[in-house]
Amino acid sequence: MFAVEVRDHIMIAHSLPRPVFGPAQGMHGATFVVDAAFFTKDVDEDSLAVDIGAATTVLSEVLKPLNYQNLDELSIFKGKISTTEVIAKHIFDELAAAVAAKRLGPGSHRISRLKITLHESHAARGWYEADL
Repeated sequence: MFAVEVRDHIMIAHSLPRPVFGPAQGMHGATFVVDAAFFTKDVDEDSLAVDIGAATTVLSEVLKPLNYQNLDELSIFKGKISTTEVIAKHIFDELAAAVAAKRLGPGSHRISRLKITLHESHAARGWYEADL
C-alpha cells in the first residue's frame, strides 16, 4: 500500500457537555493539527500515489468551514458531541466526497483508503480510518 499524507490545522471553539469530560464541558478553544493520509494500491505512470498539491488544496478546502468556528453553533454538529473522533469522521466524510467527485485529479479513483488524524497536543491524538 502506498500513501501520501498532508497536514494542515484548524482553530475551533466547542464544549463537550457530558460529565465524563470534566472541565472540557465548558466552552473552550482547541487547535488541531490535521493529517490526512490517502492510500493507493499502486502508483500512476508518474510514480505518484496521490498528487500532494491536490491533496493539500482539498484538505484546506474541507477544513476552511471549521476554522475559527464555534462547533456548537454549526448545523453539521447539531445533536453530536464534537469530540476529536467525531471531528475526524466529519473530515473523513468530506474528503471521501472529494475523492468520489474526482477533486484529487485523474488518479482519484485509485484512492482506496483514508486516515484522518487530529493531534490535540504533543501527547494526544485521535483518528478515523476506513476503506472507501
